[in-house]
Amino acid sequence: MENGHRTVRQLHYLPALGAAYGVEVLSFAGLREMDGAGARTRPQRPDFHVLALVASGRGGHVADFETYQLRAGSVVWIRPGMVHRWSDVNGVDGPLILFRPGFLPDLGPTPAWDLSAPATWHLDQPLRPLALLAADHLRSEHDLAVRVPRLASPALLSHLLAALVLRILPAEAATPTAGGRCHDVFLRYRAAVEEHFTEWHQVADYTRLTGYDRRTLTRATRAAAGVGAKEFLDQRTLLEAKRLLAHTDLPVGRCAQRLGFRDAANFTTFFQRGTGQSPSTWRAADARALVSRDLPSGPSS
Repeated sequence: MENGHRTVRQLHYLPALGAAYGVEVLSFAGLREMDGAGARTRPQRPDFHVLALVASGRGGHVADFETYQLRAGSVVWIRPGMVHRWSDVNGVDGPLILFRPGFLPDLGPTPAWDLSAPATWHLDQPLRPLALLAADHLRSEHDLAVRVPRLASPALLSHLLAALVLRILPAEAATPTAGGRCHDVFLRYRAAVEEHFTEWHQVADYTRLTGYDRRTLTRATRAAAGVGAKEFLDQRTLLEAKRLLAHTDLPVGRCAQRLGFRDAANFTTFFQRGTGQSPSTWRAADARALVSRDLPSGPSS
């Protein structure tokens, strides 16, 4: 930790030898065995998806400034770019699935993997054995692909992952909110924002890139994400600002530069409008909250 802020490990997708199919199936027990030094409890930022199902036990994790409690039936989805840490998974068991962006087939206009979607939710009791069965089927096919490469089928693994995802999605996320052209417009806008939000802060910049006018982008974004095009863009920029302030020791001026603001004053105005606090005040409050979360809670009864 430097100046009260943790450094973030950048994690890249590096499958185990013989498992280079775009997906890898592990478990919480396997994670603990591989991570004897406890690196999982420190902030990390993967460039791949981490999908986990809690079959038993209790624990917790932190993802993008939200603390989540884990119990049997919990689903965790860490999306690429999220900053998270497994604050306590010593007593948790269940499958842990890593997969590259693009490996999961397009499942239609569901917001499940958007940045605004929660990182954790809970399955109803009747769905839990079905979800674990789907994860076990994926694991069995993955293990076979590793043992007997000539029988490997990336397409089959991809579709088994899709079946698992469709089974574990929250009911409201599994129901399409938009379709057809509207969905395609949103996907194109979202991809453009992800690529350029550190340079372009106005929707007009994206109308030129995507070829859609502001009204079309706003209608599609509101249907898919529940907010207008400008708010969607601002939320993405604000999230990255929080990540930089919380997990680096960059001065506020350097954070402003990283995010494409002309100067620190403009960045401060933007940040204060979104959070009600200046960047320095928010950073100090987050550092205090982080220390508080890391303090032992005392003996359990």
